[in-house]
Order: sequence, then C-alpha cells, then structure tokens
Amino acid sequence: MASILSYVPVVNRFINSHNVSRSIDIPPVEVHNVETAPEKRPRTLKHLLRANHVNYSIIYHDLRYHNHMPHILCSAYLIGASDAQLRNIYDEEAKVLDPWEPSPSEVSQDDWRIFLGDRKYQRAFVDFFEDSLAMKHNYNWKKVVEEYLFGGKEPLVNCLIGGLGHPLIHLGYAFEMDNKELGMEGLGLASTEYNFFHKYLDDPSYTKPSALKSSSPLDLLTKMSNDQRVTELFAEPGFQNLGSLFEDHEDLVMEYWNAWSLDNPKKQFQESQEAAVSLLVATVPPGTHSYNFFVVHLLTTSHAVRILLPVIPAKFHVSLVRQWWLLTIAVYAIFKCPKIDPDYIRPSDVNGKQWNYVEDKALNGAYSTDAHFVKAVRAIKEASRTWGDVHEHYLASAVRFVDDFEGWAY
Repeated sequence: MASILSYVPVVNRFINSHNVSRSIDIPPVEVHNVETAPEKRPRTLKHLLRANHVNYSIIYHDLRYHNHMPHILCSAYLIGASDAQLRNIYDEEAKVLDPWEPSPSEVSQDDWRIFLGDRKYQRAFVDFFEDSLAMKHNYNWKKVVEEYLFGGKEPLVNCLIGGLGHPLIHLGYAFEMDNKELGMEGLGLASTEYNFFHKYLDDPSYTKPSALKSSSPLDLLTKMSNDQRVTELFAEPGFQNLGSLFEDHEDLVMEYWNAWSLDNPKKQFQESQEAAVSLLVATVPPGTHSYNFFVVHLLTTSHAVRILLPVIPAKFHVSLVRQWWLLTIAVYAIFKCPKIDPDYIRPSDVNGKQWNYVEDKALNGAYSTDAHFVKAVRAIKEASRTWGDVHEHYLASAVRFVDDFEGWAY
C-alpha cells in the first residue's frame, strides 16, 4: 500500500492551483482623473459625481436597489458623452434615487466589523471611511482601500460579489477614474453587502477536488445547461432562488465552482471575459430581445475584475477571478441555465458597422440613460481592447446587443 505521503504532491498541486499567489499579468487600463482637468466635459463629470456623493445614498428604495449614477456617468463619459449628455443622464438617474438618511449609530475602528452586512449603516460606513481618509491617510483614498479591503484575517476583498457584485463594480470605477468619492462609496458597498459569500474564499476547506474539471468556463456552463441536477432545481427561474441554491444545494455549487482549473490564470481570465459576453448576448433566442438584467451583472463585474487585477496585490488575483466564477455559477443556475448558442453571434453580420456605431447607439439611442445598457457596451469594448478582436467577435456581440436590445427581462 502506498504511503499517505505519496499523495501529498497531488494534494499540493490541487491546492496550489487555486490558492498560490499567482499574478494575472495584464496592463492597467488608462486612468481618467477628472479632479483637476480644466476642460468643461471632465469638470462636468467631476461636479456630477460629487453631487451624487453628497446628495444620494448608495442604496435606495427601502434599501433594495443600488445607486448606479457613477457607473453610467463614467461609462458614458469614457465613450465620449458631452457635458450636456452627462447632465441629462444625471437628471434622469436622480429621479429614482433617495437622499441620505442617518444610520442608527456611527461605526468606529473598534466595532465596524460588527455592522458588516447591515444596509441600515450605509451612511455610517461611508462617514467612517471618509474620516479615515482625512484623519489617518492624508486624503490618499487608495491607502484607505488598502487598509480595509485587503487587511485582516477575513478581508473585505473576499466578498465583493455580495449585492450582485455592485461593490466590485463600484470599486472598479473608483480605480479607473482615480476618484476618492467613488472609493469611499465602494468601501461602503463592500461593507453593507458583506454576506455568506466570503466564507468560500476565506475558508480553504471549500476549495477541494471536483468530479468535474475544465479550464474553459464556457465548457463548464454548457455542462451545467445539460445537467438535470441543475436545470431541475427550481420550478421557475429568478433571483428569488439564490438563497435556497446555497442553503439546499451547496455541494452542487461547489462541484462546479471547483471544477474550473486555473492552471494558466491569464488565459482562463481571458476566456472568462469571453464567457461573460456570451452569457449576455448568446443566451437570447432570436426575436425575443430577452436580455437578462441579472446576467448583465456577470459582464459588468468581469469588467471590474479586469480594472482591478493590475492594481491589487497579486495574492488576491486568482481568488478575485474565482469570486466572479462563483457569482456566475449562482446566477446561471437560478435562471435555469439558458442555452448559450455559439452560432448566434456571427461576425459576418456586422455589415461594416464599427465601434463608433455601437457608441453612438449607447450615447444617442433610445436607451442612452439606461445604466446597465451603457455599462454593458463599455464592458464589451474594453474586453475587445484588452484581448484584441481579430475575428471581430466582440464587435459583433456589441452590434447584436445594441441593435436587438429592447429593455431588460427579469
């Protein structure tokens, strides 16, 4: 009988494939700091971001929805919105937002973790981080992020996918725009959306060999769509299934979560971005226009991961990508695994349309004030810029999306 020690290298290889500090070496995106820019367009964005920060809460409507104002303002700005278009976006988005309300109490350095996950403390958390910005870190917002996002035994970075990944998305824009207001809001969202997801990253016992294995996320998603154990979990698709998915079917979620082999993390991350685009666009049957509101968050969180990877400590690279994968599995499962049709996106259908056509649809089309629509366009374009688009698959996906979109399906 083989010695138990003979199995150690095998176990170590598995653990290392998930947990060793392996850098995903991609170049940073261009940073667009508008704080001191003299031109009217960046000044307008600066003023609007600050107005939103001062006037409107990060969670609104009975603490159910997230403030997307910075997401659409920044996305529209980055694809060329004029100052007048930015002001119009602000006016439209502000119609649904709520003003800040006081929290039940303040939070302090001694007790802030006690209130994690409690949305009623959103104002208190933002105040707490802004106090730290002024009193401890000399207005260096990235130092505040470094302390609270990456510090401690269970760092906040390991739970950025709570609240459909809005903390992750918000922090992505903070770094892309080098904006301290967005940074403090992002930490506030990371604190108020902190939930059970963190344990899967913080507790290494959840990372274990799976009966399935593939380096391709699309391959695993296809397996899920053909797996009756998954597709028959719920009678009806919907976000209401999320709690019972993890409460009643955690082993099945873990089987697929651990099945993704990141032996080449950079390549696998590239494939995950391709998968995120396919999930949004190639799951929509022709003629249905049924673009899923929850699935689009898998694309916009993937974009945020792309922004953050070059600027966060390398030891969190793989775990951040695996967070995205956990959210993807969950959303795909609770919506009963819509089929991904690889032939639905045909570059030959572009018919000469280029990115300027796509951007014009985002800025001047019927959905130019729809935050998720504009964010999705920007995310697809940035993926194209990151990885190249020789075969115009990203462009074809974006053209299909902007031409076919008629609102969100829930």
